[in-house]
Formats: sequence, C-alpha cells, structure tokens
Amino acid sequence: MHDKKILVVEDDAIISELIMWRLKDLGYANCKFVSSGEEAVEEARAMSPDLILMDVTLDGDLDGIDAIKEIKKFIPGVPFVYLSSHMENDIIERALETKPSGYIAKPFEDFELRMGIEIALMK
Repeated sequence: MHDKKILVVEDDAIISELIMWRLKDLGYANCKFVSSGEEAVEEARAMSPDLILMDVTLDGDLDGIDAIKEIKKFIPGVPFVYLSSHMENDIIERALETKPSGYIAKPFEDFELRMGIEIALMK
C-alpha cells in the first residue's frame, strides 16, 4: 500500500467515486474526497496532502485554479494535477500559471491517472 495522502477535489459524484475506486485499486488508501474549492482549501490545511487531484471547474466561489492558488499560500510545494474536460485556451493558460505537475483530460483511462499521479509524486 502507498502511504501518500491524496486529496481529490471533484464536484461530479460519479466521477469522484470512479477516481476513489481507481486510487484504491492502485493501492492508495489514504485518500480524502471533497466537492468544492472552499472545502479543498479547508481539507488541504487539515490533512497537508502529498498530492492534490483537482477538477478545474467546481461549483461555488472558488474554481479549482483559484483553490490551488489559496492552497499554495500555506503548502507552497504541494504537487497537484488538474483534471478537466475543458481544453479552452483561456482555462489552460490560467491553469499553467499555477505550475501544475500535470493536466489530465477527462474522460481518462486508468493508465493516464496512474502515470499522472506517479510523475507528480516523483517531482
């Protein structure tokens, strides 16, 4: 089992269940799921994750990019990977400004998720 703490931020219940199932299947047992940017900031402060998987578009006042900006204020070196079905240039440019460890397009395959996680954790 991997002992890394992973915070999953996804507002689609079906996708979040799928991600959590895939993480468990990959051996990551220490995972927490939240569904909003505000919850992500609170949970990141509480758990100090080793990796964040962040949906770009979230309900609420903070989207995924803004949530990462807030989290980086108190955990500056945390690796994070964006998950998104949005490939518009303006969104990608905003995301790249935060210097992510990866960007995985939805829908994704198990291999893409595994490699995104492993590469981010190696950095």
